[in-house]
Amino acid sequence: MSTARVARRIATAAAYGGGSVSLLGGMALGLLLTEARLARRSIGVNDDEPPVADGLYGLAFAAQPRPPWRLGVLGDSIAAGLGVQRAGRTPAALLASGLAAVSERTVELSNVALSGAQSEDLERQVSLLLTDPGRAPAPDVCVIIIGANDITGRVSLSESVRHLSEAVARLRTAGCQVVVGTCPDIGSVEPVAQPLRWFARRMCRQLAAAQTIAVVELGGRTVSLGDLLGPEFAANPRELFGPDRYHPSAEGYATTAMAMLPTLCASLEVWPEDEEVDAARRESILPVERAAVAAVAESGTEVTAADSRRRAPWALLKHRRRRQLSEEARDGAEETEQALRKEAGITYGES
Repeated sequence: MSTARVARRIATAAAYGGGSVSLLGGMALGLLLTEARLARRSIGVNDDEPPVADGLYGLAFAAQPRPPWRLGVLGDSIAAGLGVQRAGRTPAALLASGLAAVSERTVELSNVALSGAQSEDLERQVSLLLTDPGRAPAPDVCVIIIGANDITGRVSLSESVRHLSEAVARLRTAGCQVVVGTCPDIGSVEPVAQPLRWFARRMCRQLAAAQTIAVVELGGRTVSLGDLLGPEFAANPRELFGPDRYHPSAEGYATTAMAMLPTLCASLEVWPEDEEVDAARRESILPVERAAVAAVAESGTEVTAADSRRRAPWALLKHRRRRQLSEEARDGAEETEQALRKEAGITYGES
């Protein structure tokens, strides 16, 4: 069965009920569970609490009459920023600062991500954003990063996608734009050995493709995180992974955030780049299943809905230009804002 058909089956099972796709027999599963225990022992348990990054970003624009963008961040330890010590180095803070710099508008950040969360926790997180009086009104845009703990927790792929779909549907109904960083490839993590590495990579990619189909068909956008943005992490694992060799370092979080920033800004129509297909960057309009599989194969790829007048679900596959941040920009939110302003040629208005 083709990868696209498997992804569609998972997404369909999530939407309408039914079993997930079974890949392994009993002996193979036993071997993989043994490998998983060894990998978990090697990684250890990180009991740190991620720094709290909630607050107002882009203070240079505070005097302007426009209200702040409201940005919500949901998901697991990657969304929470586990492993860094300063709030400004979390991906949520970097995204908030980047959005403020590009749009020249303040950003109010609420991060409800929980370290160790699986997709089923998204129901609670969405409720926090939509019903907590202290966080009203609803966000303008939400970023979700989820899936890795579903793989390690042996949650069925269809169940995982169902929980994500329900969360995205609630947010879209509330008027939020939604950007999902699809399941990272935990097969790229150093302590994970073969054959678990091969199986984890396959499962993560199937989940990421199915997530993409579900999110795009609900009107959201996805960015494939893959092996935590592939070439950079593969070439520099000591720099881009943290001390536990599982979660990203501050440098790794900055790389992840900058891959998602263009899509985040585009969802609010503030990214300085049009939505036309650029064939020179291998962008195209494809059936959503094929677009999902193509995105999974190349980290950092965006998928969004294409012309809704077509008879079948089609999607736009985009490779947006990412701006590489200087060393000073990787030190935190304020420096990110300054670097994006400088590198994009953006000037702040009068404050």
